[in-house]
Amino acid sequence: MKAVNLREHLEEIDNFNNKDWALTLEDRKMKEVEFHNRTRNPDFIQEKKNLDSYDKFYGNRKYYSTVQGSSKHLENWIINNVKDKIYLDCGCGNGSKVILAAKSGAKLAIGLDISSQQIENAKKLAIEQGVEKNTCFIQSDIENSKLPTHSVDTITCCGMLHHIDITYAFPELRRILAPKGKIFAIEALEYNPFIKLYRKLTPEMRTDWEKSHILSLKDVKFASRFFNIGEVRYWHVVGYLGALIKPLRPVFSMLDVLLTKIPFVKYMAWIFTFELLSKDDSDTSNSN
Repeated sequence: MKAVNLREHLEEIDNFNNKDWALTLEDRKMKEVEFHNRTRNPDFIQEKKNLDSYDKFYGNRKYYSTVQGSSKHLENWIINNVKDKIYLDCGCGNGSKVILAAKSGAKLAIGLDISSQQIENAKKLAIEQGVEKNTCFIQSDIENSKLPTHSVDTITCCGMLHHIDITYAFPELRRILAPKGKIFAIEALEYNPFIKLYRKLTPEMRTDWEKSHILSLKDVKFASRFFNIGEVRYWHVVGYLGALIKPLRPVFSMLDVLLTKIPFVKYMAWIFTFELLSKDDSDTSNSN
């Protein structure tokens, strides 16, 4: 499908998927919409700052200041895989990765998110960055995206797979992914007991579904029913501690380089990345 025709199709989806559409979603999805519409609303963020309760909802952001390694890996992957391609970011948030893809030569860069607030934020940022002509943002559900079959060449799923039911999402991603297409996923990893404890102690930061669906390698194995598995890498076994002891941040980063290469120890990583590659028709027909 040509980019211009796909854009017209996406605009039709976006026009259809209005507030009435969101009200038809099942309960778990409605809770995701409500949570992200509220916590990504600029007025809500400012309110929490004024009430001195910002840390209750956004306190984990300080740890993301230590994830340069995995973030750079993601950025490089996008830059190296989107030129002249149709690109989709699932759970696009504020649209930063879509904008990066547009600036890196994507034929069309699409952002999809179930939250109307996120889509509104992303559209504004794309205009500010001057890339609105080759970007498109739609409020939709990746478990039932309504995108045409084999319409997308390159997909990223960044910290969003644990928000959805992958038993529906993986078949849908396989359907919309073009032959020889690639998916890059970056997710929290389920195994580290200290990080699991932190999640239990900060329940306000997450929805109930999110808290109980952090990914493990079992989920990657499940993905292999629908895709070939590409590179899997592990990140930040101890590096996040640099958010608490800033003078030692370089030391923790160096330790991560070593620890992520050690069998079993690497499974204590906070974050892992993996690639999903499209199977040919013969592989796909036997994947179920």
